[in-house]
Amino acid sequence: MKNSILIITFCIAFQMAIGQKTIPIDTTHWEISARAHIIEKYKGKDAIYLQAGGMTLKNQTFLNGTIEYDIYLKKEAAFPGVYFRSTKDGDSEQWYIRPHLPGKADANQATGVFKGITPWQLHFGPKYSFPYEYKYDDWTHVKIVVNNDQAQIYLDHATEPNLSWKLFNPIQEGEISFRGGNASGLHLANISIDKTATRMKDFSPIERKPIEGLVQQWVLSDKFEEKLLDNTSRLKSIIAARKWNKKVQVEEGTAANISRQITLRDDNPGNTVFAKLVVRSDKKQTKRFQFGYSDRVVAIVNGNPVYKGNNRWRSRDYRYLGTIGLFDEIYVDLKKGENTILLAVSEDFGGWLVTGKFEDMNGITIK
Repeated sequence: MKNSILIITFCIAFQMAIGQKTIPIDTTHWEISARAHIIEKYKGKDAIYLQAGGMTLKNQTFLNGTIEYDIYLKKEAAFPGVYFRSTKDGDSEQWYIRPHLPGKADANQATGVFKGITPWQLHFGPKYSFPYEYKYDDWTHVKIVVNNDQAQIYLDHATEPNLSWKLFNPIQEGEISFRGGNASGLHLANISIDKTATRMKDFSPIERKPIEGLVQQWVLSDKFEEKLLDNTSRLKSIIAARKWNKKVQVEEGTAANISRQITLRDDNPGNTVFAKLVVRSDKKQTKRFQFGYSDRVVAIVNGNPVYKGNNRWRSRDYRYLGTIGLFDEIYVDLKKGENTILLAVSEDFGGWLVTGKFEDMNGITIK
């Protein structure tokens, strides 16, 4: 009888070990980095309160499976969420809530993180967010299913996924962490991981219509300080000092993500790169060039500055998001032969991005 009980107990323990695993909320299992934290009983659950910081799961990586947790939301501006497959290079997958925007189209966000930059100004719209009426008097349950390059989100024990999307980074194991409560903090409870639960249900991500005619590839310079651009008489020497050993492709049929190639925040100073096009014209002519950028730009044609713009979040009014698109235009005077167009793109946060197209390609080619 005792042997039977031991066998049954072992089998149950084994199934739990290979299946769903509830992670105790304590400093043994989590590396906590926050202004303040309290492990406490909150609204009927064993929970943790995190203020202005986050926590990372110790001694465990994640590739595929299901992540579940409960979060108690406050109706105020914050961005609480989960990061998974996080690497030392600053790459990650992310899903977070905007609890101050219940029912809005951008009430939440699926996005990637690239060398520490989260480009939500590129990953916007119904492909990566959905409206949801949050509750502020009870716990919200979050379930994320991950399988190779696919992910789905279920809120409050929904039987159908609220959103399906393709992941952004190469398929590789990485850390799991939670953060985003800002100064007012957030409460989390019932965190579990099941690395065997990978089944997708009716995976059908929304497709975004690409912008036709975009320049598909940009050559990037190395990084430099934005303030150098203030003295236009030094532009020639600034350009000559650059190294040009990176290229970046358009994504989403919308824009190129500079952060795939350049690290914004590291030991090397600077928040600006040149994105370069070489345009060959069969005659002297003027062409209209439509472009977009994030966050700020100086456009330079054949060594001459012709435009300066600011597309930063809240740069135009308090609701302005700074999302990327073909919102700016210049008329480019092209000489016969080769012409160099440089967009000096500077970044703060939200996405280091560049995009552009010529309205009319007759008589010109992009080298």
